[in-house]
Amino acid sequence: MAKVPETKKDEAEPPRRNWVGAASDDARNAAGAAFQRAGFRDPTLVMRWAEIAGAEIARLATPIKLTEGPTGGILTLKAEPGGALFLQHETRSLCERINAYLGRPAVSKLRFVQGALIHKPVAPRRPAKPAAALPNDAAFGYRGPDKVKEALINLARARRTPPASD
Repeated sequence: MAKVPETKKDEAEPPRRNWVGAASDDARNAAGAAFQRAGFRDPTLVMRWAEIAGAEIARLATPIKLTEGPTGGILTLKAEPGGALFLQHETRSLCERINAYLGRPAVSKLRFVQGALIHKPVAPRRPAKPAAALPNDAAFGYRGPDKVKEALINLARARRTPPASD
């Protein structure tokens, strides 16, 4: 009978080749490299832009590049063509909000590049079907003009209707 050679338990096995790694590792590395090329050491500035700038400003502009300079950073924003003028007037308050979020004076100037932003299409809300008003509701006991009574009954239905679904 042939003897099987014993392996030492101290030796680590070499890594196996041609194995697929986790996709999240590749995505994290690729995204990190893209953020670094754009000058963002902290990608949360881009990821949480709507929270930092506010919904109205986030609808008009999005950060695309951050360059560090001797006098401070310059944040380049891609803005809707009509919104760039409005955002010029909001520069100081926007820089203060960004710096407060980052916890350091990272942005001293804003630069605007005009262009169309890609927005996610929002499906219109379908109104919910009105529920029936309760028969013992006070609107049915109203003794006034018919139009007012009808409006009160519609209001009673609207109070019982669940909110519209997204």
